[in-house]
Amino acid sequence: MIALPIFYSFRRCPYAMRARMALAASAVQVELREVVLRDKPSEMLEASPKGTVPVLLLPDGRVLDESLDIMRWALAQSDSMGWLAHDDQNLVSATDGPFKIALDHYKYPHRYGLTDGTAHRDAALAHLGDLNDLLSAARYLGGAQPAFTDIAIFPFVRQFAATDTIWFAALPLPALQSWLSGLVGSDLFASIMSRYKQWKVGDAPVHFP
Repeated sequence: MIALPIFYSFRRCPYAMRARMALAASAVQVELREVVLRDKPSEMLEASPKGTVPVLLLPDGRVLDESLDIMRWALAQSDSMGWLAHDDQNLVSATDGPFKIALDHYKYPHRYGLTDGTAHRDAALAHLGDLNDLLSAARYLGGAQPAFTDIAIFPFVRQFAATDTIWFAALPLPALQSWLSGLVGSDLFASIMSRYKQWKVGDAPVHFP
């Protein structure tokens, strides 16, 4: 039997979400190991001491512990939907950098000694406005269909929107809201949000997708 890549994931982590979506889109099968973040397995920490998910252990011994690298690796194996044709690294970097920093301060203000995260919420709106402008010209950032850029960015916009759903729904960002709703309601997203029990040594392998 050919050994499968081992994939450490956490269901609600946005970084793991985008990696799972790329794995599902590529149909590259892995052995999924669901992690509980307060009880990380030593096997994962040995492979990737930084202790964050996702982590992909390849049969040749390589370790990929950055979600974008996992996405690109999966799609390099099979990219039937042409996701890699739209990989806007500047837009993804802006989301992973300044937007994500603002999102964390908005969602978890007390972690940063803040009374509330309103100022950071408002700072993040500039990026959302830019996305809305782009999506006003096409249904997806990748054009008529979702592509790499959409999937790389989507989980973080979803996290932002979920922080205050009523406030977000009232924003004058109709193209962005429609884009988000379409991705949240997609079969692809539903397929990667199944619940799995915490992986323990000796458990029967769980194959994904």
